[in-house]
Order: sequence, then structure tokens, then C-alpha cells
Amino acid sequence: MKKALWILLGVVGIVLIWGIAKYNSFVKAEEKMTQAWSQVENVYQRRMDLIPNLVAVVKSYTNYEGNTLVEVVEARAHQAASLNIDPESMTQEQLSGFENAQQLLGNAVNDVIVSVEGYPDLKAAEAFQTFMAQYTGSENRIYVERTRYNEMVQDYNKTVRRFPGSLIAGWFGFEPHPYFMLEQ
Repeated sequence: MKKALWILLGVVGIVLIWGIAKYNSFVKAEEKMTQAWSQVENVYQRRMDLIPNLVAVVKSYTNYEGNTLVEVVEARAHQAASLNIDPESMTQEQLSGFENAQQLLGNAVNDVIVSVEGYPDLKAAEAFQTFMAQYTGSENRIYVERTRYNEMVQDYNKTVRRFPGSLIAGWFGFEPHPYFMLEQ
């Protein structure tokens, strides 16, 4: 009888240790994903921080048409900056809204960049060329960080959804998270 009790306690102990280790792996994966999301927000913020530079350069070289485009960029930047998402409770709808606002901002900036073709002095200006180098770097960082975020989400989602860990994930409220989708 004592031997059976010790075996039962041993099995319970092993299951308990396994459960704690599994829970900790969920927390670790979630923290990596949250950190990756912070990097996504950082690179988008870096791009937004470049908007005043673009506005100043374009306003100094263009007429009414350029000012109208600048107003659109400023409005899109304000809209994009107003969206905040909690990475731990993020839904696909929230992520889609964030992504849409960022895409609208990117499109508005690209429209201004395209309009610069009509202003050779602006196109040749050192301030504009500096902006373009910084903007291109920001867009590249955005791509890298979005990809990294999706990799962390994939790792997290696999950890949460695999059996038998999915049982523990369900007990403690760990749910799969949405991915950034490819731009259409």
C-alpha cells in the first residue's frame, strides 16, 4: 500500500512539474511575441517621426498641390498614431485596423513622394534625399519586424495549440494570436 502511494505521489509530482514547465513555456513564448510586437510599433513610430521632416521639406518647395498632399499625410499620420493595441488581447479585427491605418499612411507618403517628380529642385534637395534614405530604411525595418513578429506568433501559437499542452493553455487562458497578413 505504501509503495502504491509513493508511486501515485511520484506520478502526480511529475505531472505537476510538467504542467509548470509547460505553463512557463507559454509565458516565455508570449513574452517573445509581445516584445516582437513592441518592435513592430517602434518601427512604425520611427516612420511616423519622419513625417514632420517630409512635411517641412515639401512645404518649402511646393505650391498648393503639395500642401494638399501634405495635409493628407498629416491626417493619415494622426489616424495611425491614435491606434493602440494591447498585444496580449489583440484580435484579428484590431490588427487589421492597425494594419489598414498604417497602409493608408504609407500610401499617402508614397503619393507625396510621387508628386515630387514635378519639382526638380525638391527632388535634388539634400533634405529630401536624406528623408528618402531614412524612409527607405524605415520601410525595410517594418518588413523585417513584421516578419519577426509573425515568426514569434507562429512559435507561440504552436506552443499553445499542441496537445497535450493545449489543455494547460486552455486552463490558463492562453489563446492563439493573429498574424500580420500580406498586403494586397
